[in-house]
Amino acid sequence: MFEEVLQSHFTRYPAMQIQDVYKLVHQAALGSEHAISNPEAAYAWLERELSEIGDGIDEPIADPISADGEIIRIHLRPFLAIGKSPKILFNAFLRTAKEYHGNVHMLEQYWKIAINMRHFSVTVMNEFMQPMKAQGYPAVHHSDEYKKLYRPAYRVVWRNTFSFEALLA
Repeated sequence: MFEEVLQSHFTRYPAMQIQDVYKLVHQAALGSEHAISNPEAAYAWLERELSEIGDGIDEPIADPISADGEIIRIHLRPFLAIGKSPKILFNAFLRTAKEYHGNVHMLEQYWKIAINMRHFSVTVMNEFMQPMKAQGYPAVHHSDEYKKLYRPAYRVVWRNTFSFEALLA
């Protein structure tokens, strides 16, 4: 259930800002399509991020973020720690962007669930969402606070594009 996903993130990342909640909802509903307009640039971005990764908080390697567990954040630090090739992850990320077709209705449903959890006021949540909806629900970056405290480093993948048995073997 998406409530459990949100609660897990609020517990792990207590300084989450409203745009971080929106980013989670957006990724859970729509996947990673927004992130790949140029595969070569996306791979260079991954390589650069890996070369500069540094330390971060303790995170699971695979973090299901959609209610059905089909959309997952693969955290780069634990992924690297088990010695897996970034190309495996990049290929899953690329396939997700090409093959997974989320929907706005799910994004709106997830947002309603987030509103009901009352981590932010209903007014603040609605005021944040109005321009997002007017712009066609664009992707956003994590808040500066979130980036500073948690140093997020992950890729969003669809379970169908990735062999989790091979990942954990």
